[in-house]
Amino acid sequence: MADNKRDYYEVLGVDKSASEDELKKAYRKAAKKYHPDLNPGDEVAEKNFKEVNEAYEVLSDSEKRARYDQFGHAGVDPNFGAGGGYGGAGFDGFGDFGDLGDIFSSFFGGGFGGASRRNPNAPRRGNDTAATVNLSFEEAAKGCKKTVKVTKIESCKECGGSGAEKGSSPKTCPVCHGSGQVTAAQRTPFGVIQTQKVCDHCKGSGKIIDKPCRTCAGKGRIRHTVEQTVDIPAGIDDGQVINLRGGGDAGINGGPSGDLRINVNVRPHPIFERDGFDVYCEIPITFTQAALGDEITVPTLDGKVKFQIHEGTQPGDEFKLRGKGIQRLNYSGKGDQYVKITVEVPKDLSKSQKEKLKEFDKATDDKNYKKRKSFMDKVKNFFD
Repeated sequence: MADNKRDYYEVLGVDKSASEDELKKAYRKAAKKYHPDLNPGDEVAEKNFKEVNEAYEVLSDSEKRARYDQFGHAGVDPNFGAGGGYGGAGFDGFGDFGDLGDIFSSFFGGGFGGASRRNPNAPRRGNDTAATVNLSFEEAAKGCKKTVKVTKIESCKECGGSGAEKGSSPKTCPVCHGSGQVTAAQRTPFGVIQTQKVCDHCKGSGKIIDKPCRTCAGKGRIRHTVEQTVDIPAGIDDGQVINLRGGGDAGINGGPSGDLRINVNVRPHPIFERDGFDVYCEIPITFTQAALGDEITVPTLDGKVKFQIHEGTQPGDEFKLRGKGIQRLNYSGKGDQYVKITVEVPKDLSKSQKEKLKEFDKATDDKNYKKRKSFMDKVKNFFD
């Protein structure tokens, strides 16, 4: 039940005034923390991971967020009848207020704001559904095809969505004549007032099914899990959402299907880090390579490339490989790759190696260490 769920803002650890960027950052942080790949066999982490995805799926959608802010979980949970645009009794014509709602309806023609009761036979859009796809760093950068499992509601193939057994069809309710509502006279201190109520004979559907379909129990729709192939565009990033129009729950009475929102999780890479469409990495080199220069091998998303580092390369020096970054999403061209140099100081030296280093140190002077000379001059001037 939705009333047992935690507040979505609490789940993501943000305030209700959080911006889209703040929501996205909070989602990425929480999703990585509870990701199944990083917590194998941890049922609590798996539960939290699903909770985080559910919270972000709602709060990242401006319409759903507005409904959630106004009505809480009932505004977005289809179990409350409100997930598809307030289609449930709780918000449609004072459905949960009994006769009081009917009295207001007689005066104002419906619920809050004068809205009329929903026609039970009118087409209605299906609810959106959500799924999660896990990608490697390379798959996100280059694009790929993925198969995800989606649990959604579809029209019953056995009865064609009618809810009636093959060879039969639903009949118009003889009591409400298909409106799903009946009008009754109600005596009050103000006189006799006409009120509208849900038809008890057809339970508000406007139809009577004498022989319900055995597959869907007369509902015309069934919930099941299907496999969906998804085209992952090159350049997609962690935390982004792919929207597949019409991939959600089937509509009602011929209404359009909802959308399928696929939340993207990208696993960290052991070498590369991403910033927008640029890629960053660090490469360790030896002291000798740094001092004399050398041709080194640099890993990129497109394979290995050769790069000549200059003589006297310093720790922290950075060079750019133009066009070796990530494909720009929905645009032509790629970002760049930035390579930062780290100079590794040798450890566990033998006696002979230490002696040679001492000889080398004696053979150098201040002209070989300009930064050190400049620093020592500043220290001398400071104390003088």
